[in-house]
Amino acid sequence: MSKGFERATPGFLVWRLSTKWRVAVDRAVAPLGLTHAQYSLVASLHGMRRAGEHPSQRRLADHTGLEPLYVSKLARALEAAGLVERTRNPRDPRAVQLALTERGEDVTRRAVQVVHGLLEQLLEPLGGLDSARTHTFTSELRALLDVPLDPGDQHTPQHTDQNEGLS
Repeated sequence: MSKGFERATPGFLVWRLSTKWRVAVDRAVAPLGLTHAQYSLVASLHGMRRAGEHPSQRRLADHTGLEPLYVSKLARALEAAGLVERTRNPRDPRAVQLALTERGEDVTRRAVQVVHGLLEQLLEPLGGLDSARTHTFTSELRALLDVPLDPGDQHTPQHTDQNEGLS
């Protein structure tokens, strides 16, 4: 165990790990012109589209766990960078649908490869990405993510391959 963390609470360890991950992803995707938050958006959008979904900004916010207003801000920045197209949903003019541009697909594919390499590096102490320990760890993380923040909150994110490159 890392020095100084022997008596740390699970909450502190989750926070430190998530901070470490966010910083690592920020550094890794910066050469591609992305931040970690932007990467989370385009990688999720890429996975959702591959699964046949044409998500709205709201659906993408629900999927990523980001605030809808923040997703809107990120989507506008990604649109200005030529990576995302924002269009009105013909069935619901209030809803904005998102799609990756051709350039966005290319940048996202490269970013997913880079982040996958980081994931391999991070999970090496557990035996690598395909190890039994990693599968158990992933299941435990899903169980924790499925716990509602308050007793009345029954909304929990779906955990599918649409999270491509995020974990």
